Amino acid sequence: MEVINKPNKYELGEMLLEIGSILMVSGANTERIKVTIDRIAGAFGCDSELMITNHALMITLVYQNKNKTFTNVKWVPNMHLNFNLISEISIMSWKIVLEGWSVERINQEIALLNRKPLYPRILVLTMVALAGASFCRLLGGDLVEMLACFVASFAGLFVRQEAMKMKFNFYLCVFFASATAALVSGFYFFFNPTLTYIHAFSTSVLFLIPGVPMMNSFSDLIDGNILNGITRGVNVLIIAFAIALGLLMGLLIYNF
Repeated sequence: MEVINKPNKYELGEMLLEIGSILMVSGANTERIKVTIDRIAGAFGCDSELMITNHALMITLVYQNKNKTFTNVKWVPNMHLNFNLISEISIMSWKIVLEGWSVERINQEIALLNRKPLYPRILVLTMVALAGASFCRLLGGDLVEMLACFVASFAGLFVRQEAMKMKFNFYLCVFFASATAALVSGFYFFFNPTLTYIHAFSTSVLFLIPGVPMMNSFSDLIDGNILNGITRGVNVLIIAFAIALGLLMGLLIYNF
């Protein structure tokens, strides 16, 4: 493999931190982030040592002649799942190795990936609500419960998005969304006590279940990244607790 011309160590280090941050925010597990960063760093003829915590990345680059080093830390925001972005960065990393991309070209590609439009908000809300209604049906809910679950999931996700925009604590955002979904799904059934409520109630918050952090927690533990696995596992438990509190508030208000 032909080594790419050595760039400025600060430019390379900052670029690698940015890629690691994007992967982490998009939902990649610890091992995938390390492998991708090592692959790109190796293409520039240097070794990378990456330390990953729940909200920060620290990287140290050591060139093979041992004369140049770089160490820096980057804060990472909360997770915003984007599996397409993870896949595209993985493909890009192989192109860097095989085609000898420069740092400037990599930065241009990252900028293009970051500017790719996401799905429209109304489409996301509608699809998530339809998924909730579908789960309600799978668990035995009738059309009334499916409609209640659809409206509740739509309202809950909307509230969560708005709370995130207002920069509330992440766990409070989950609680607000869960409580909203529970209150909306139970509104009709409160005035019709003869109807079954449990299916709509239990499925209206499924969109909040932290599936990706849960899988990443197990993956990190299996790969030997014990600290990150435990941290992500505890994060999953706190999210589950916030969901349960929101559901409990709905039950207490409606006295079900």
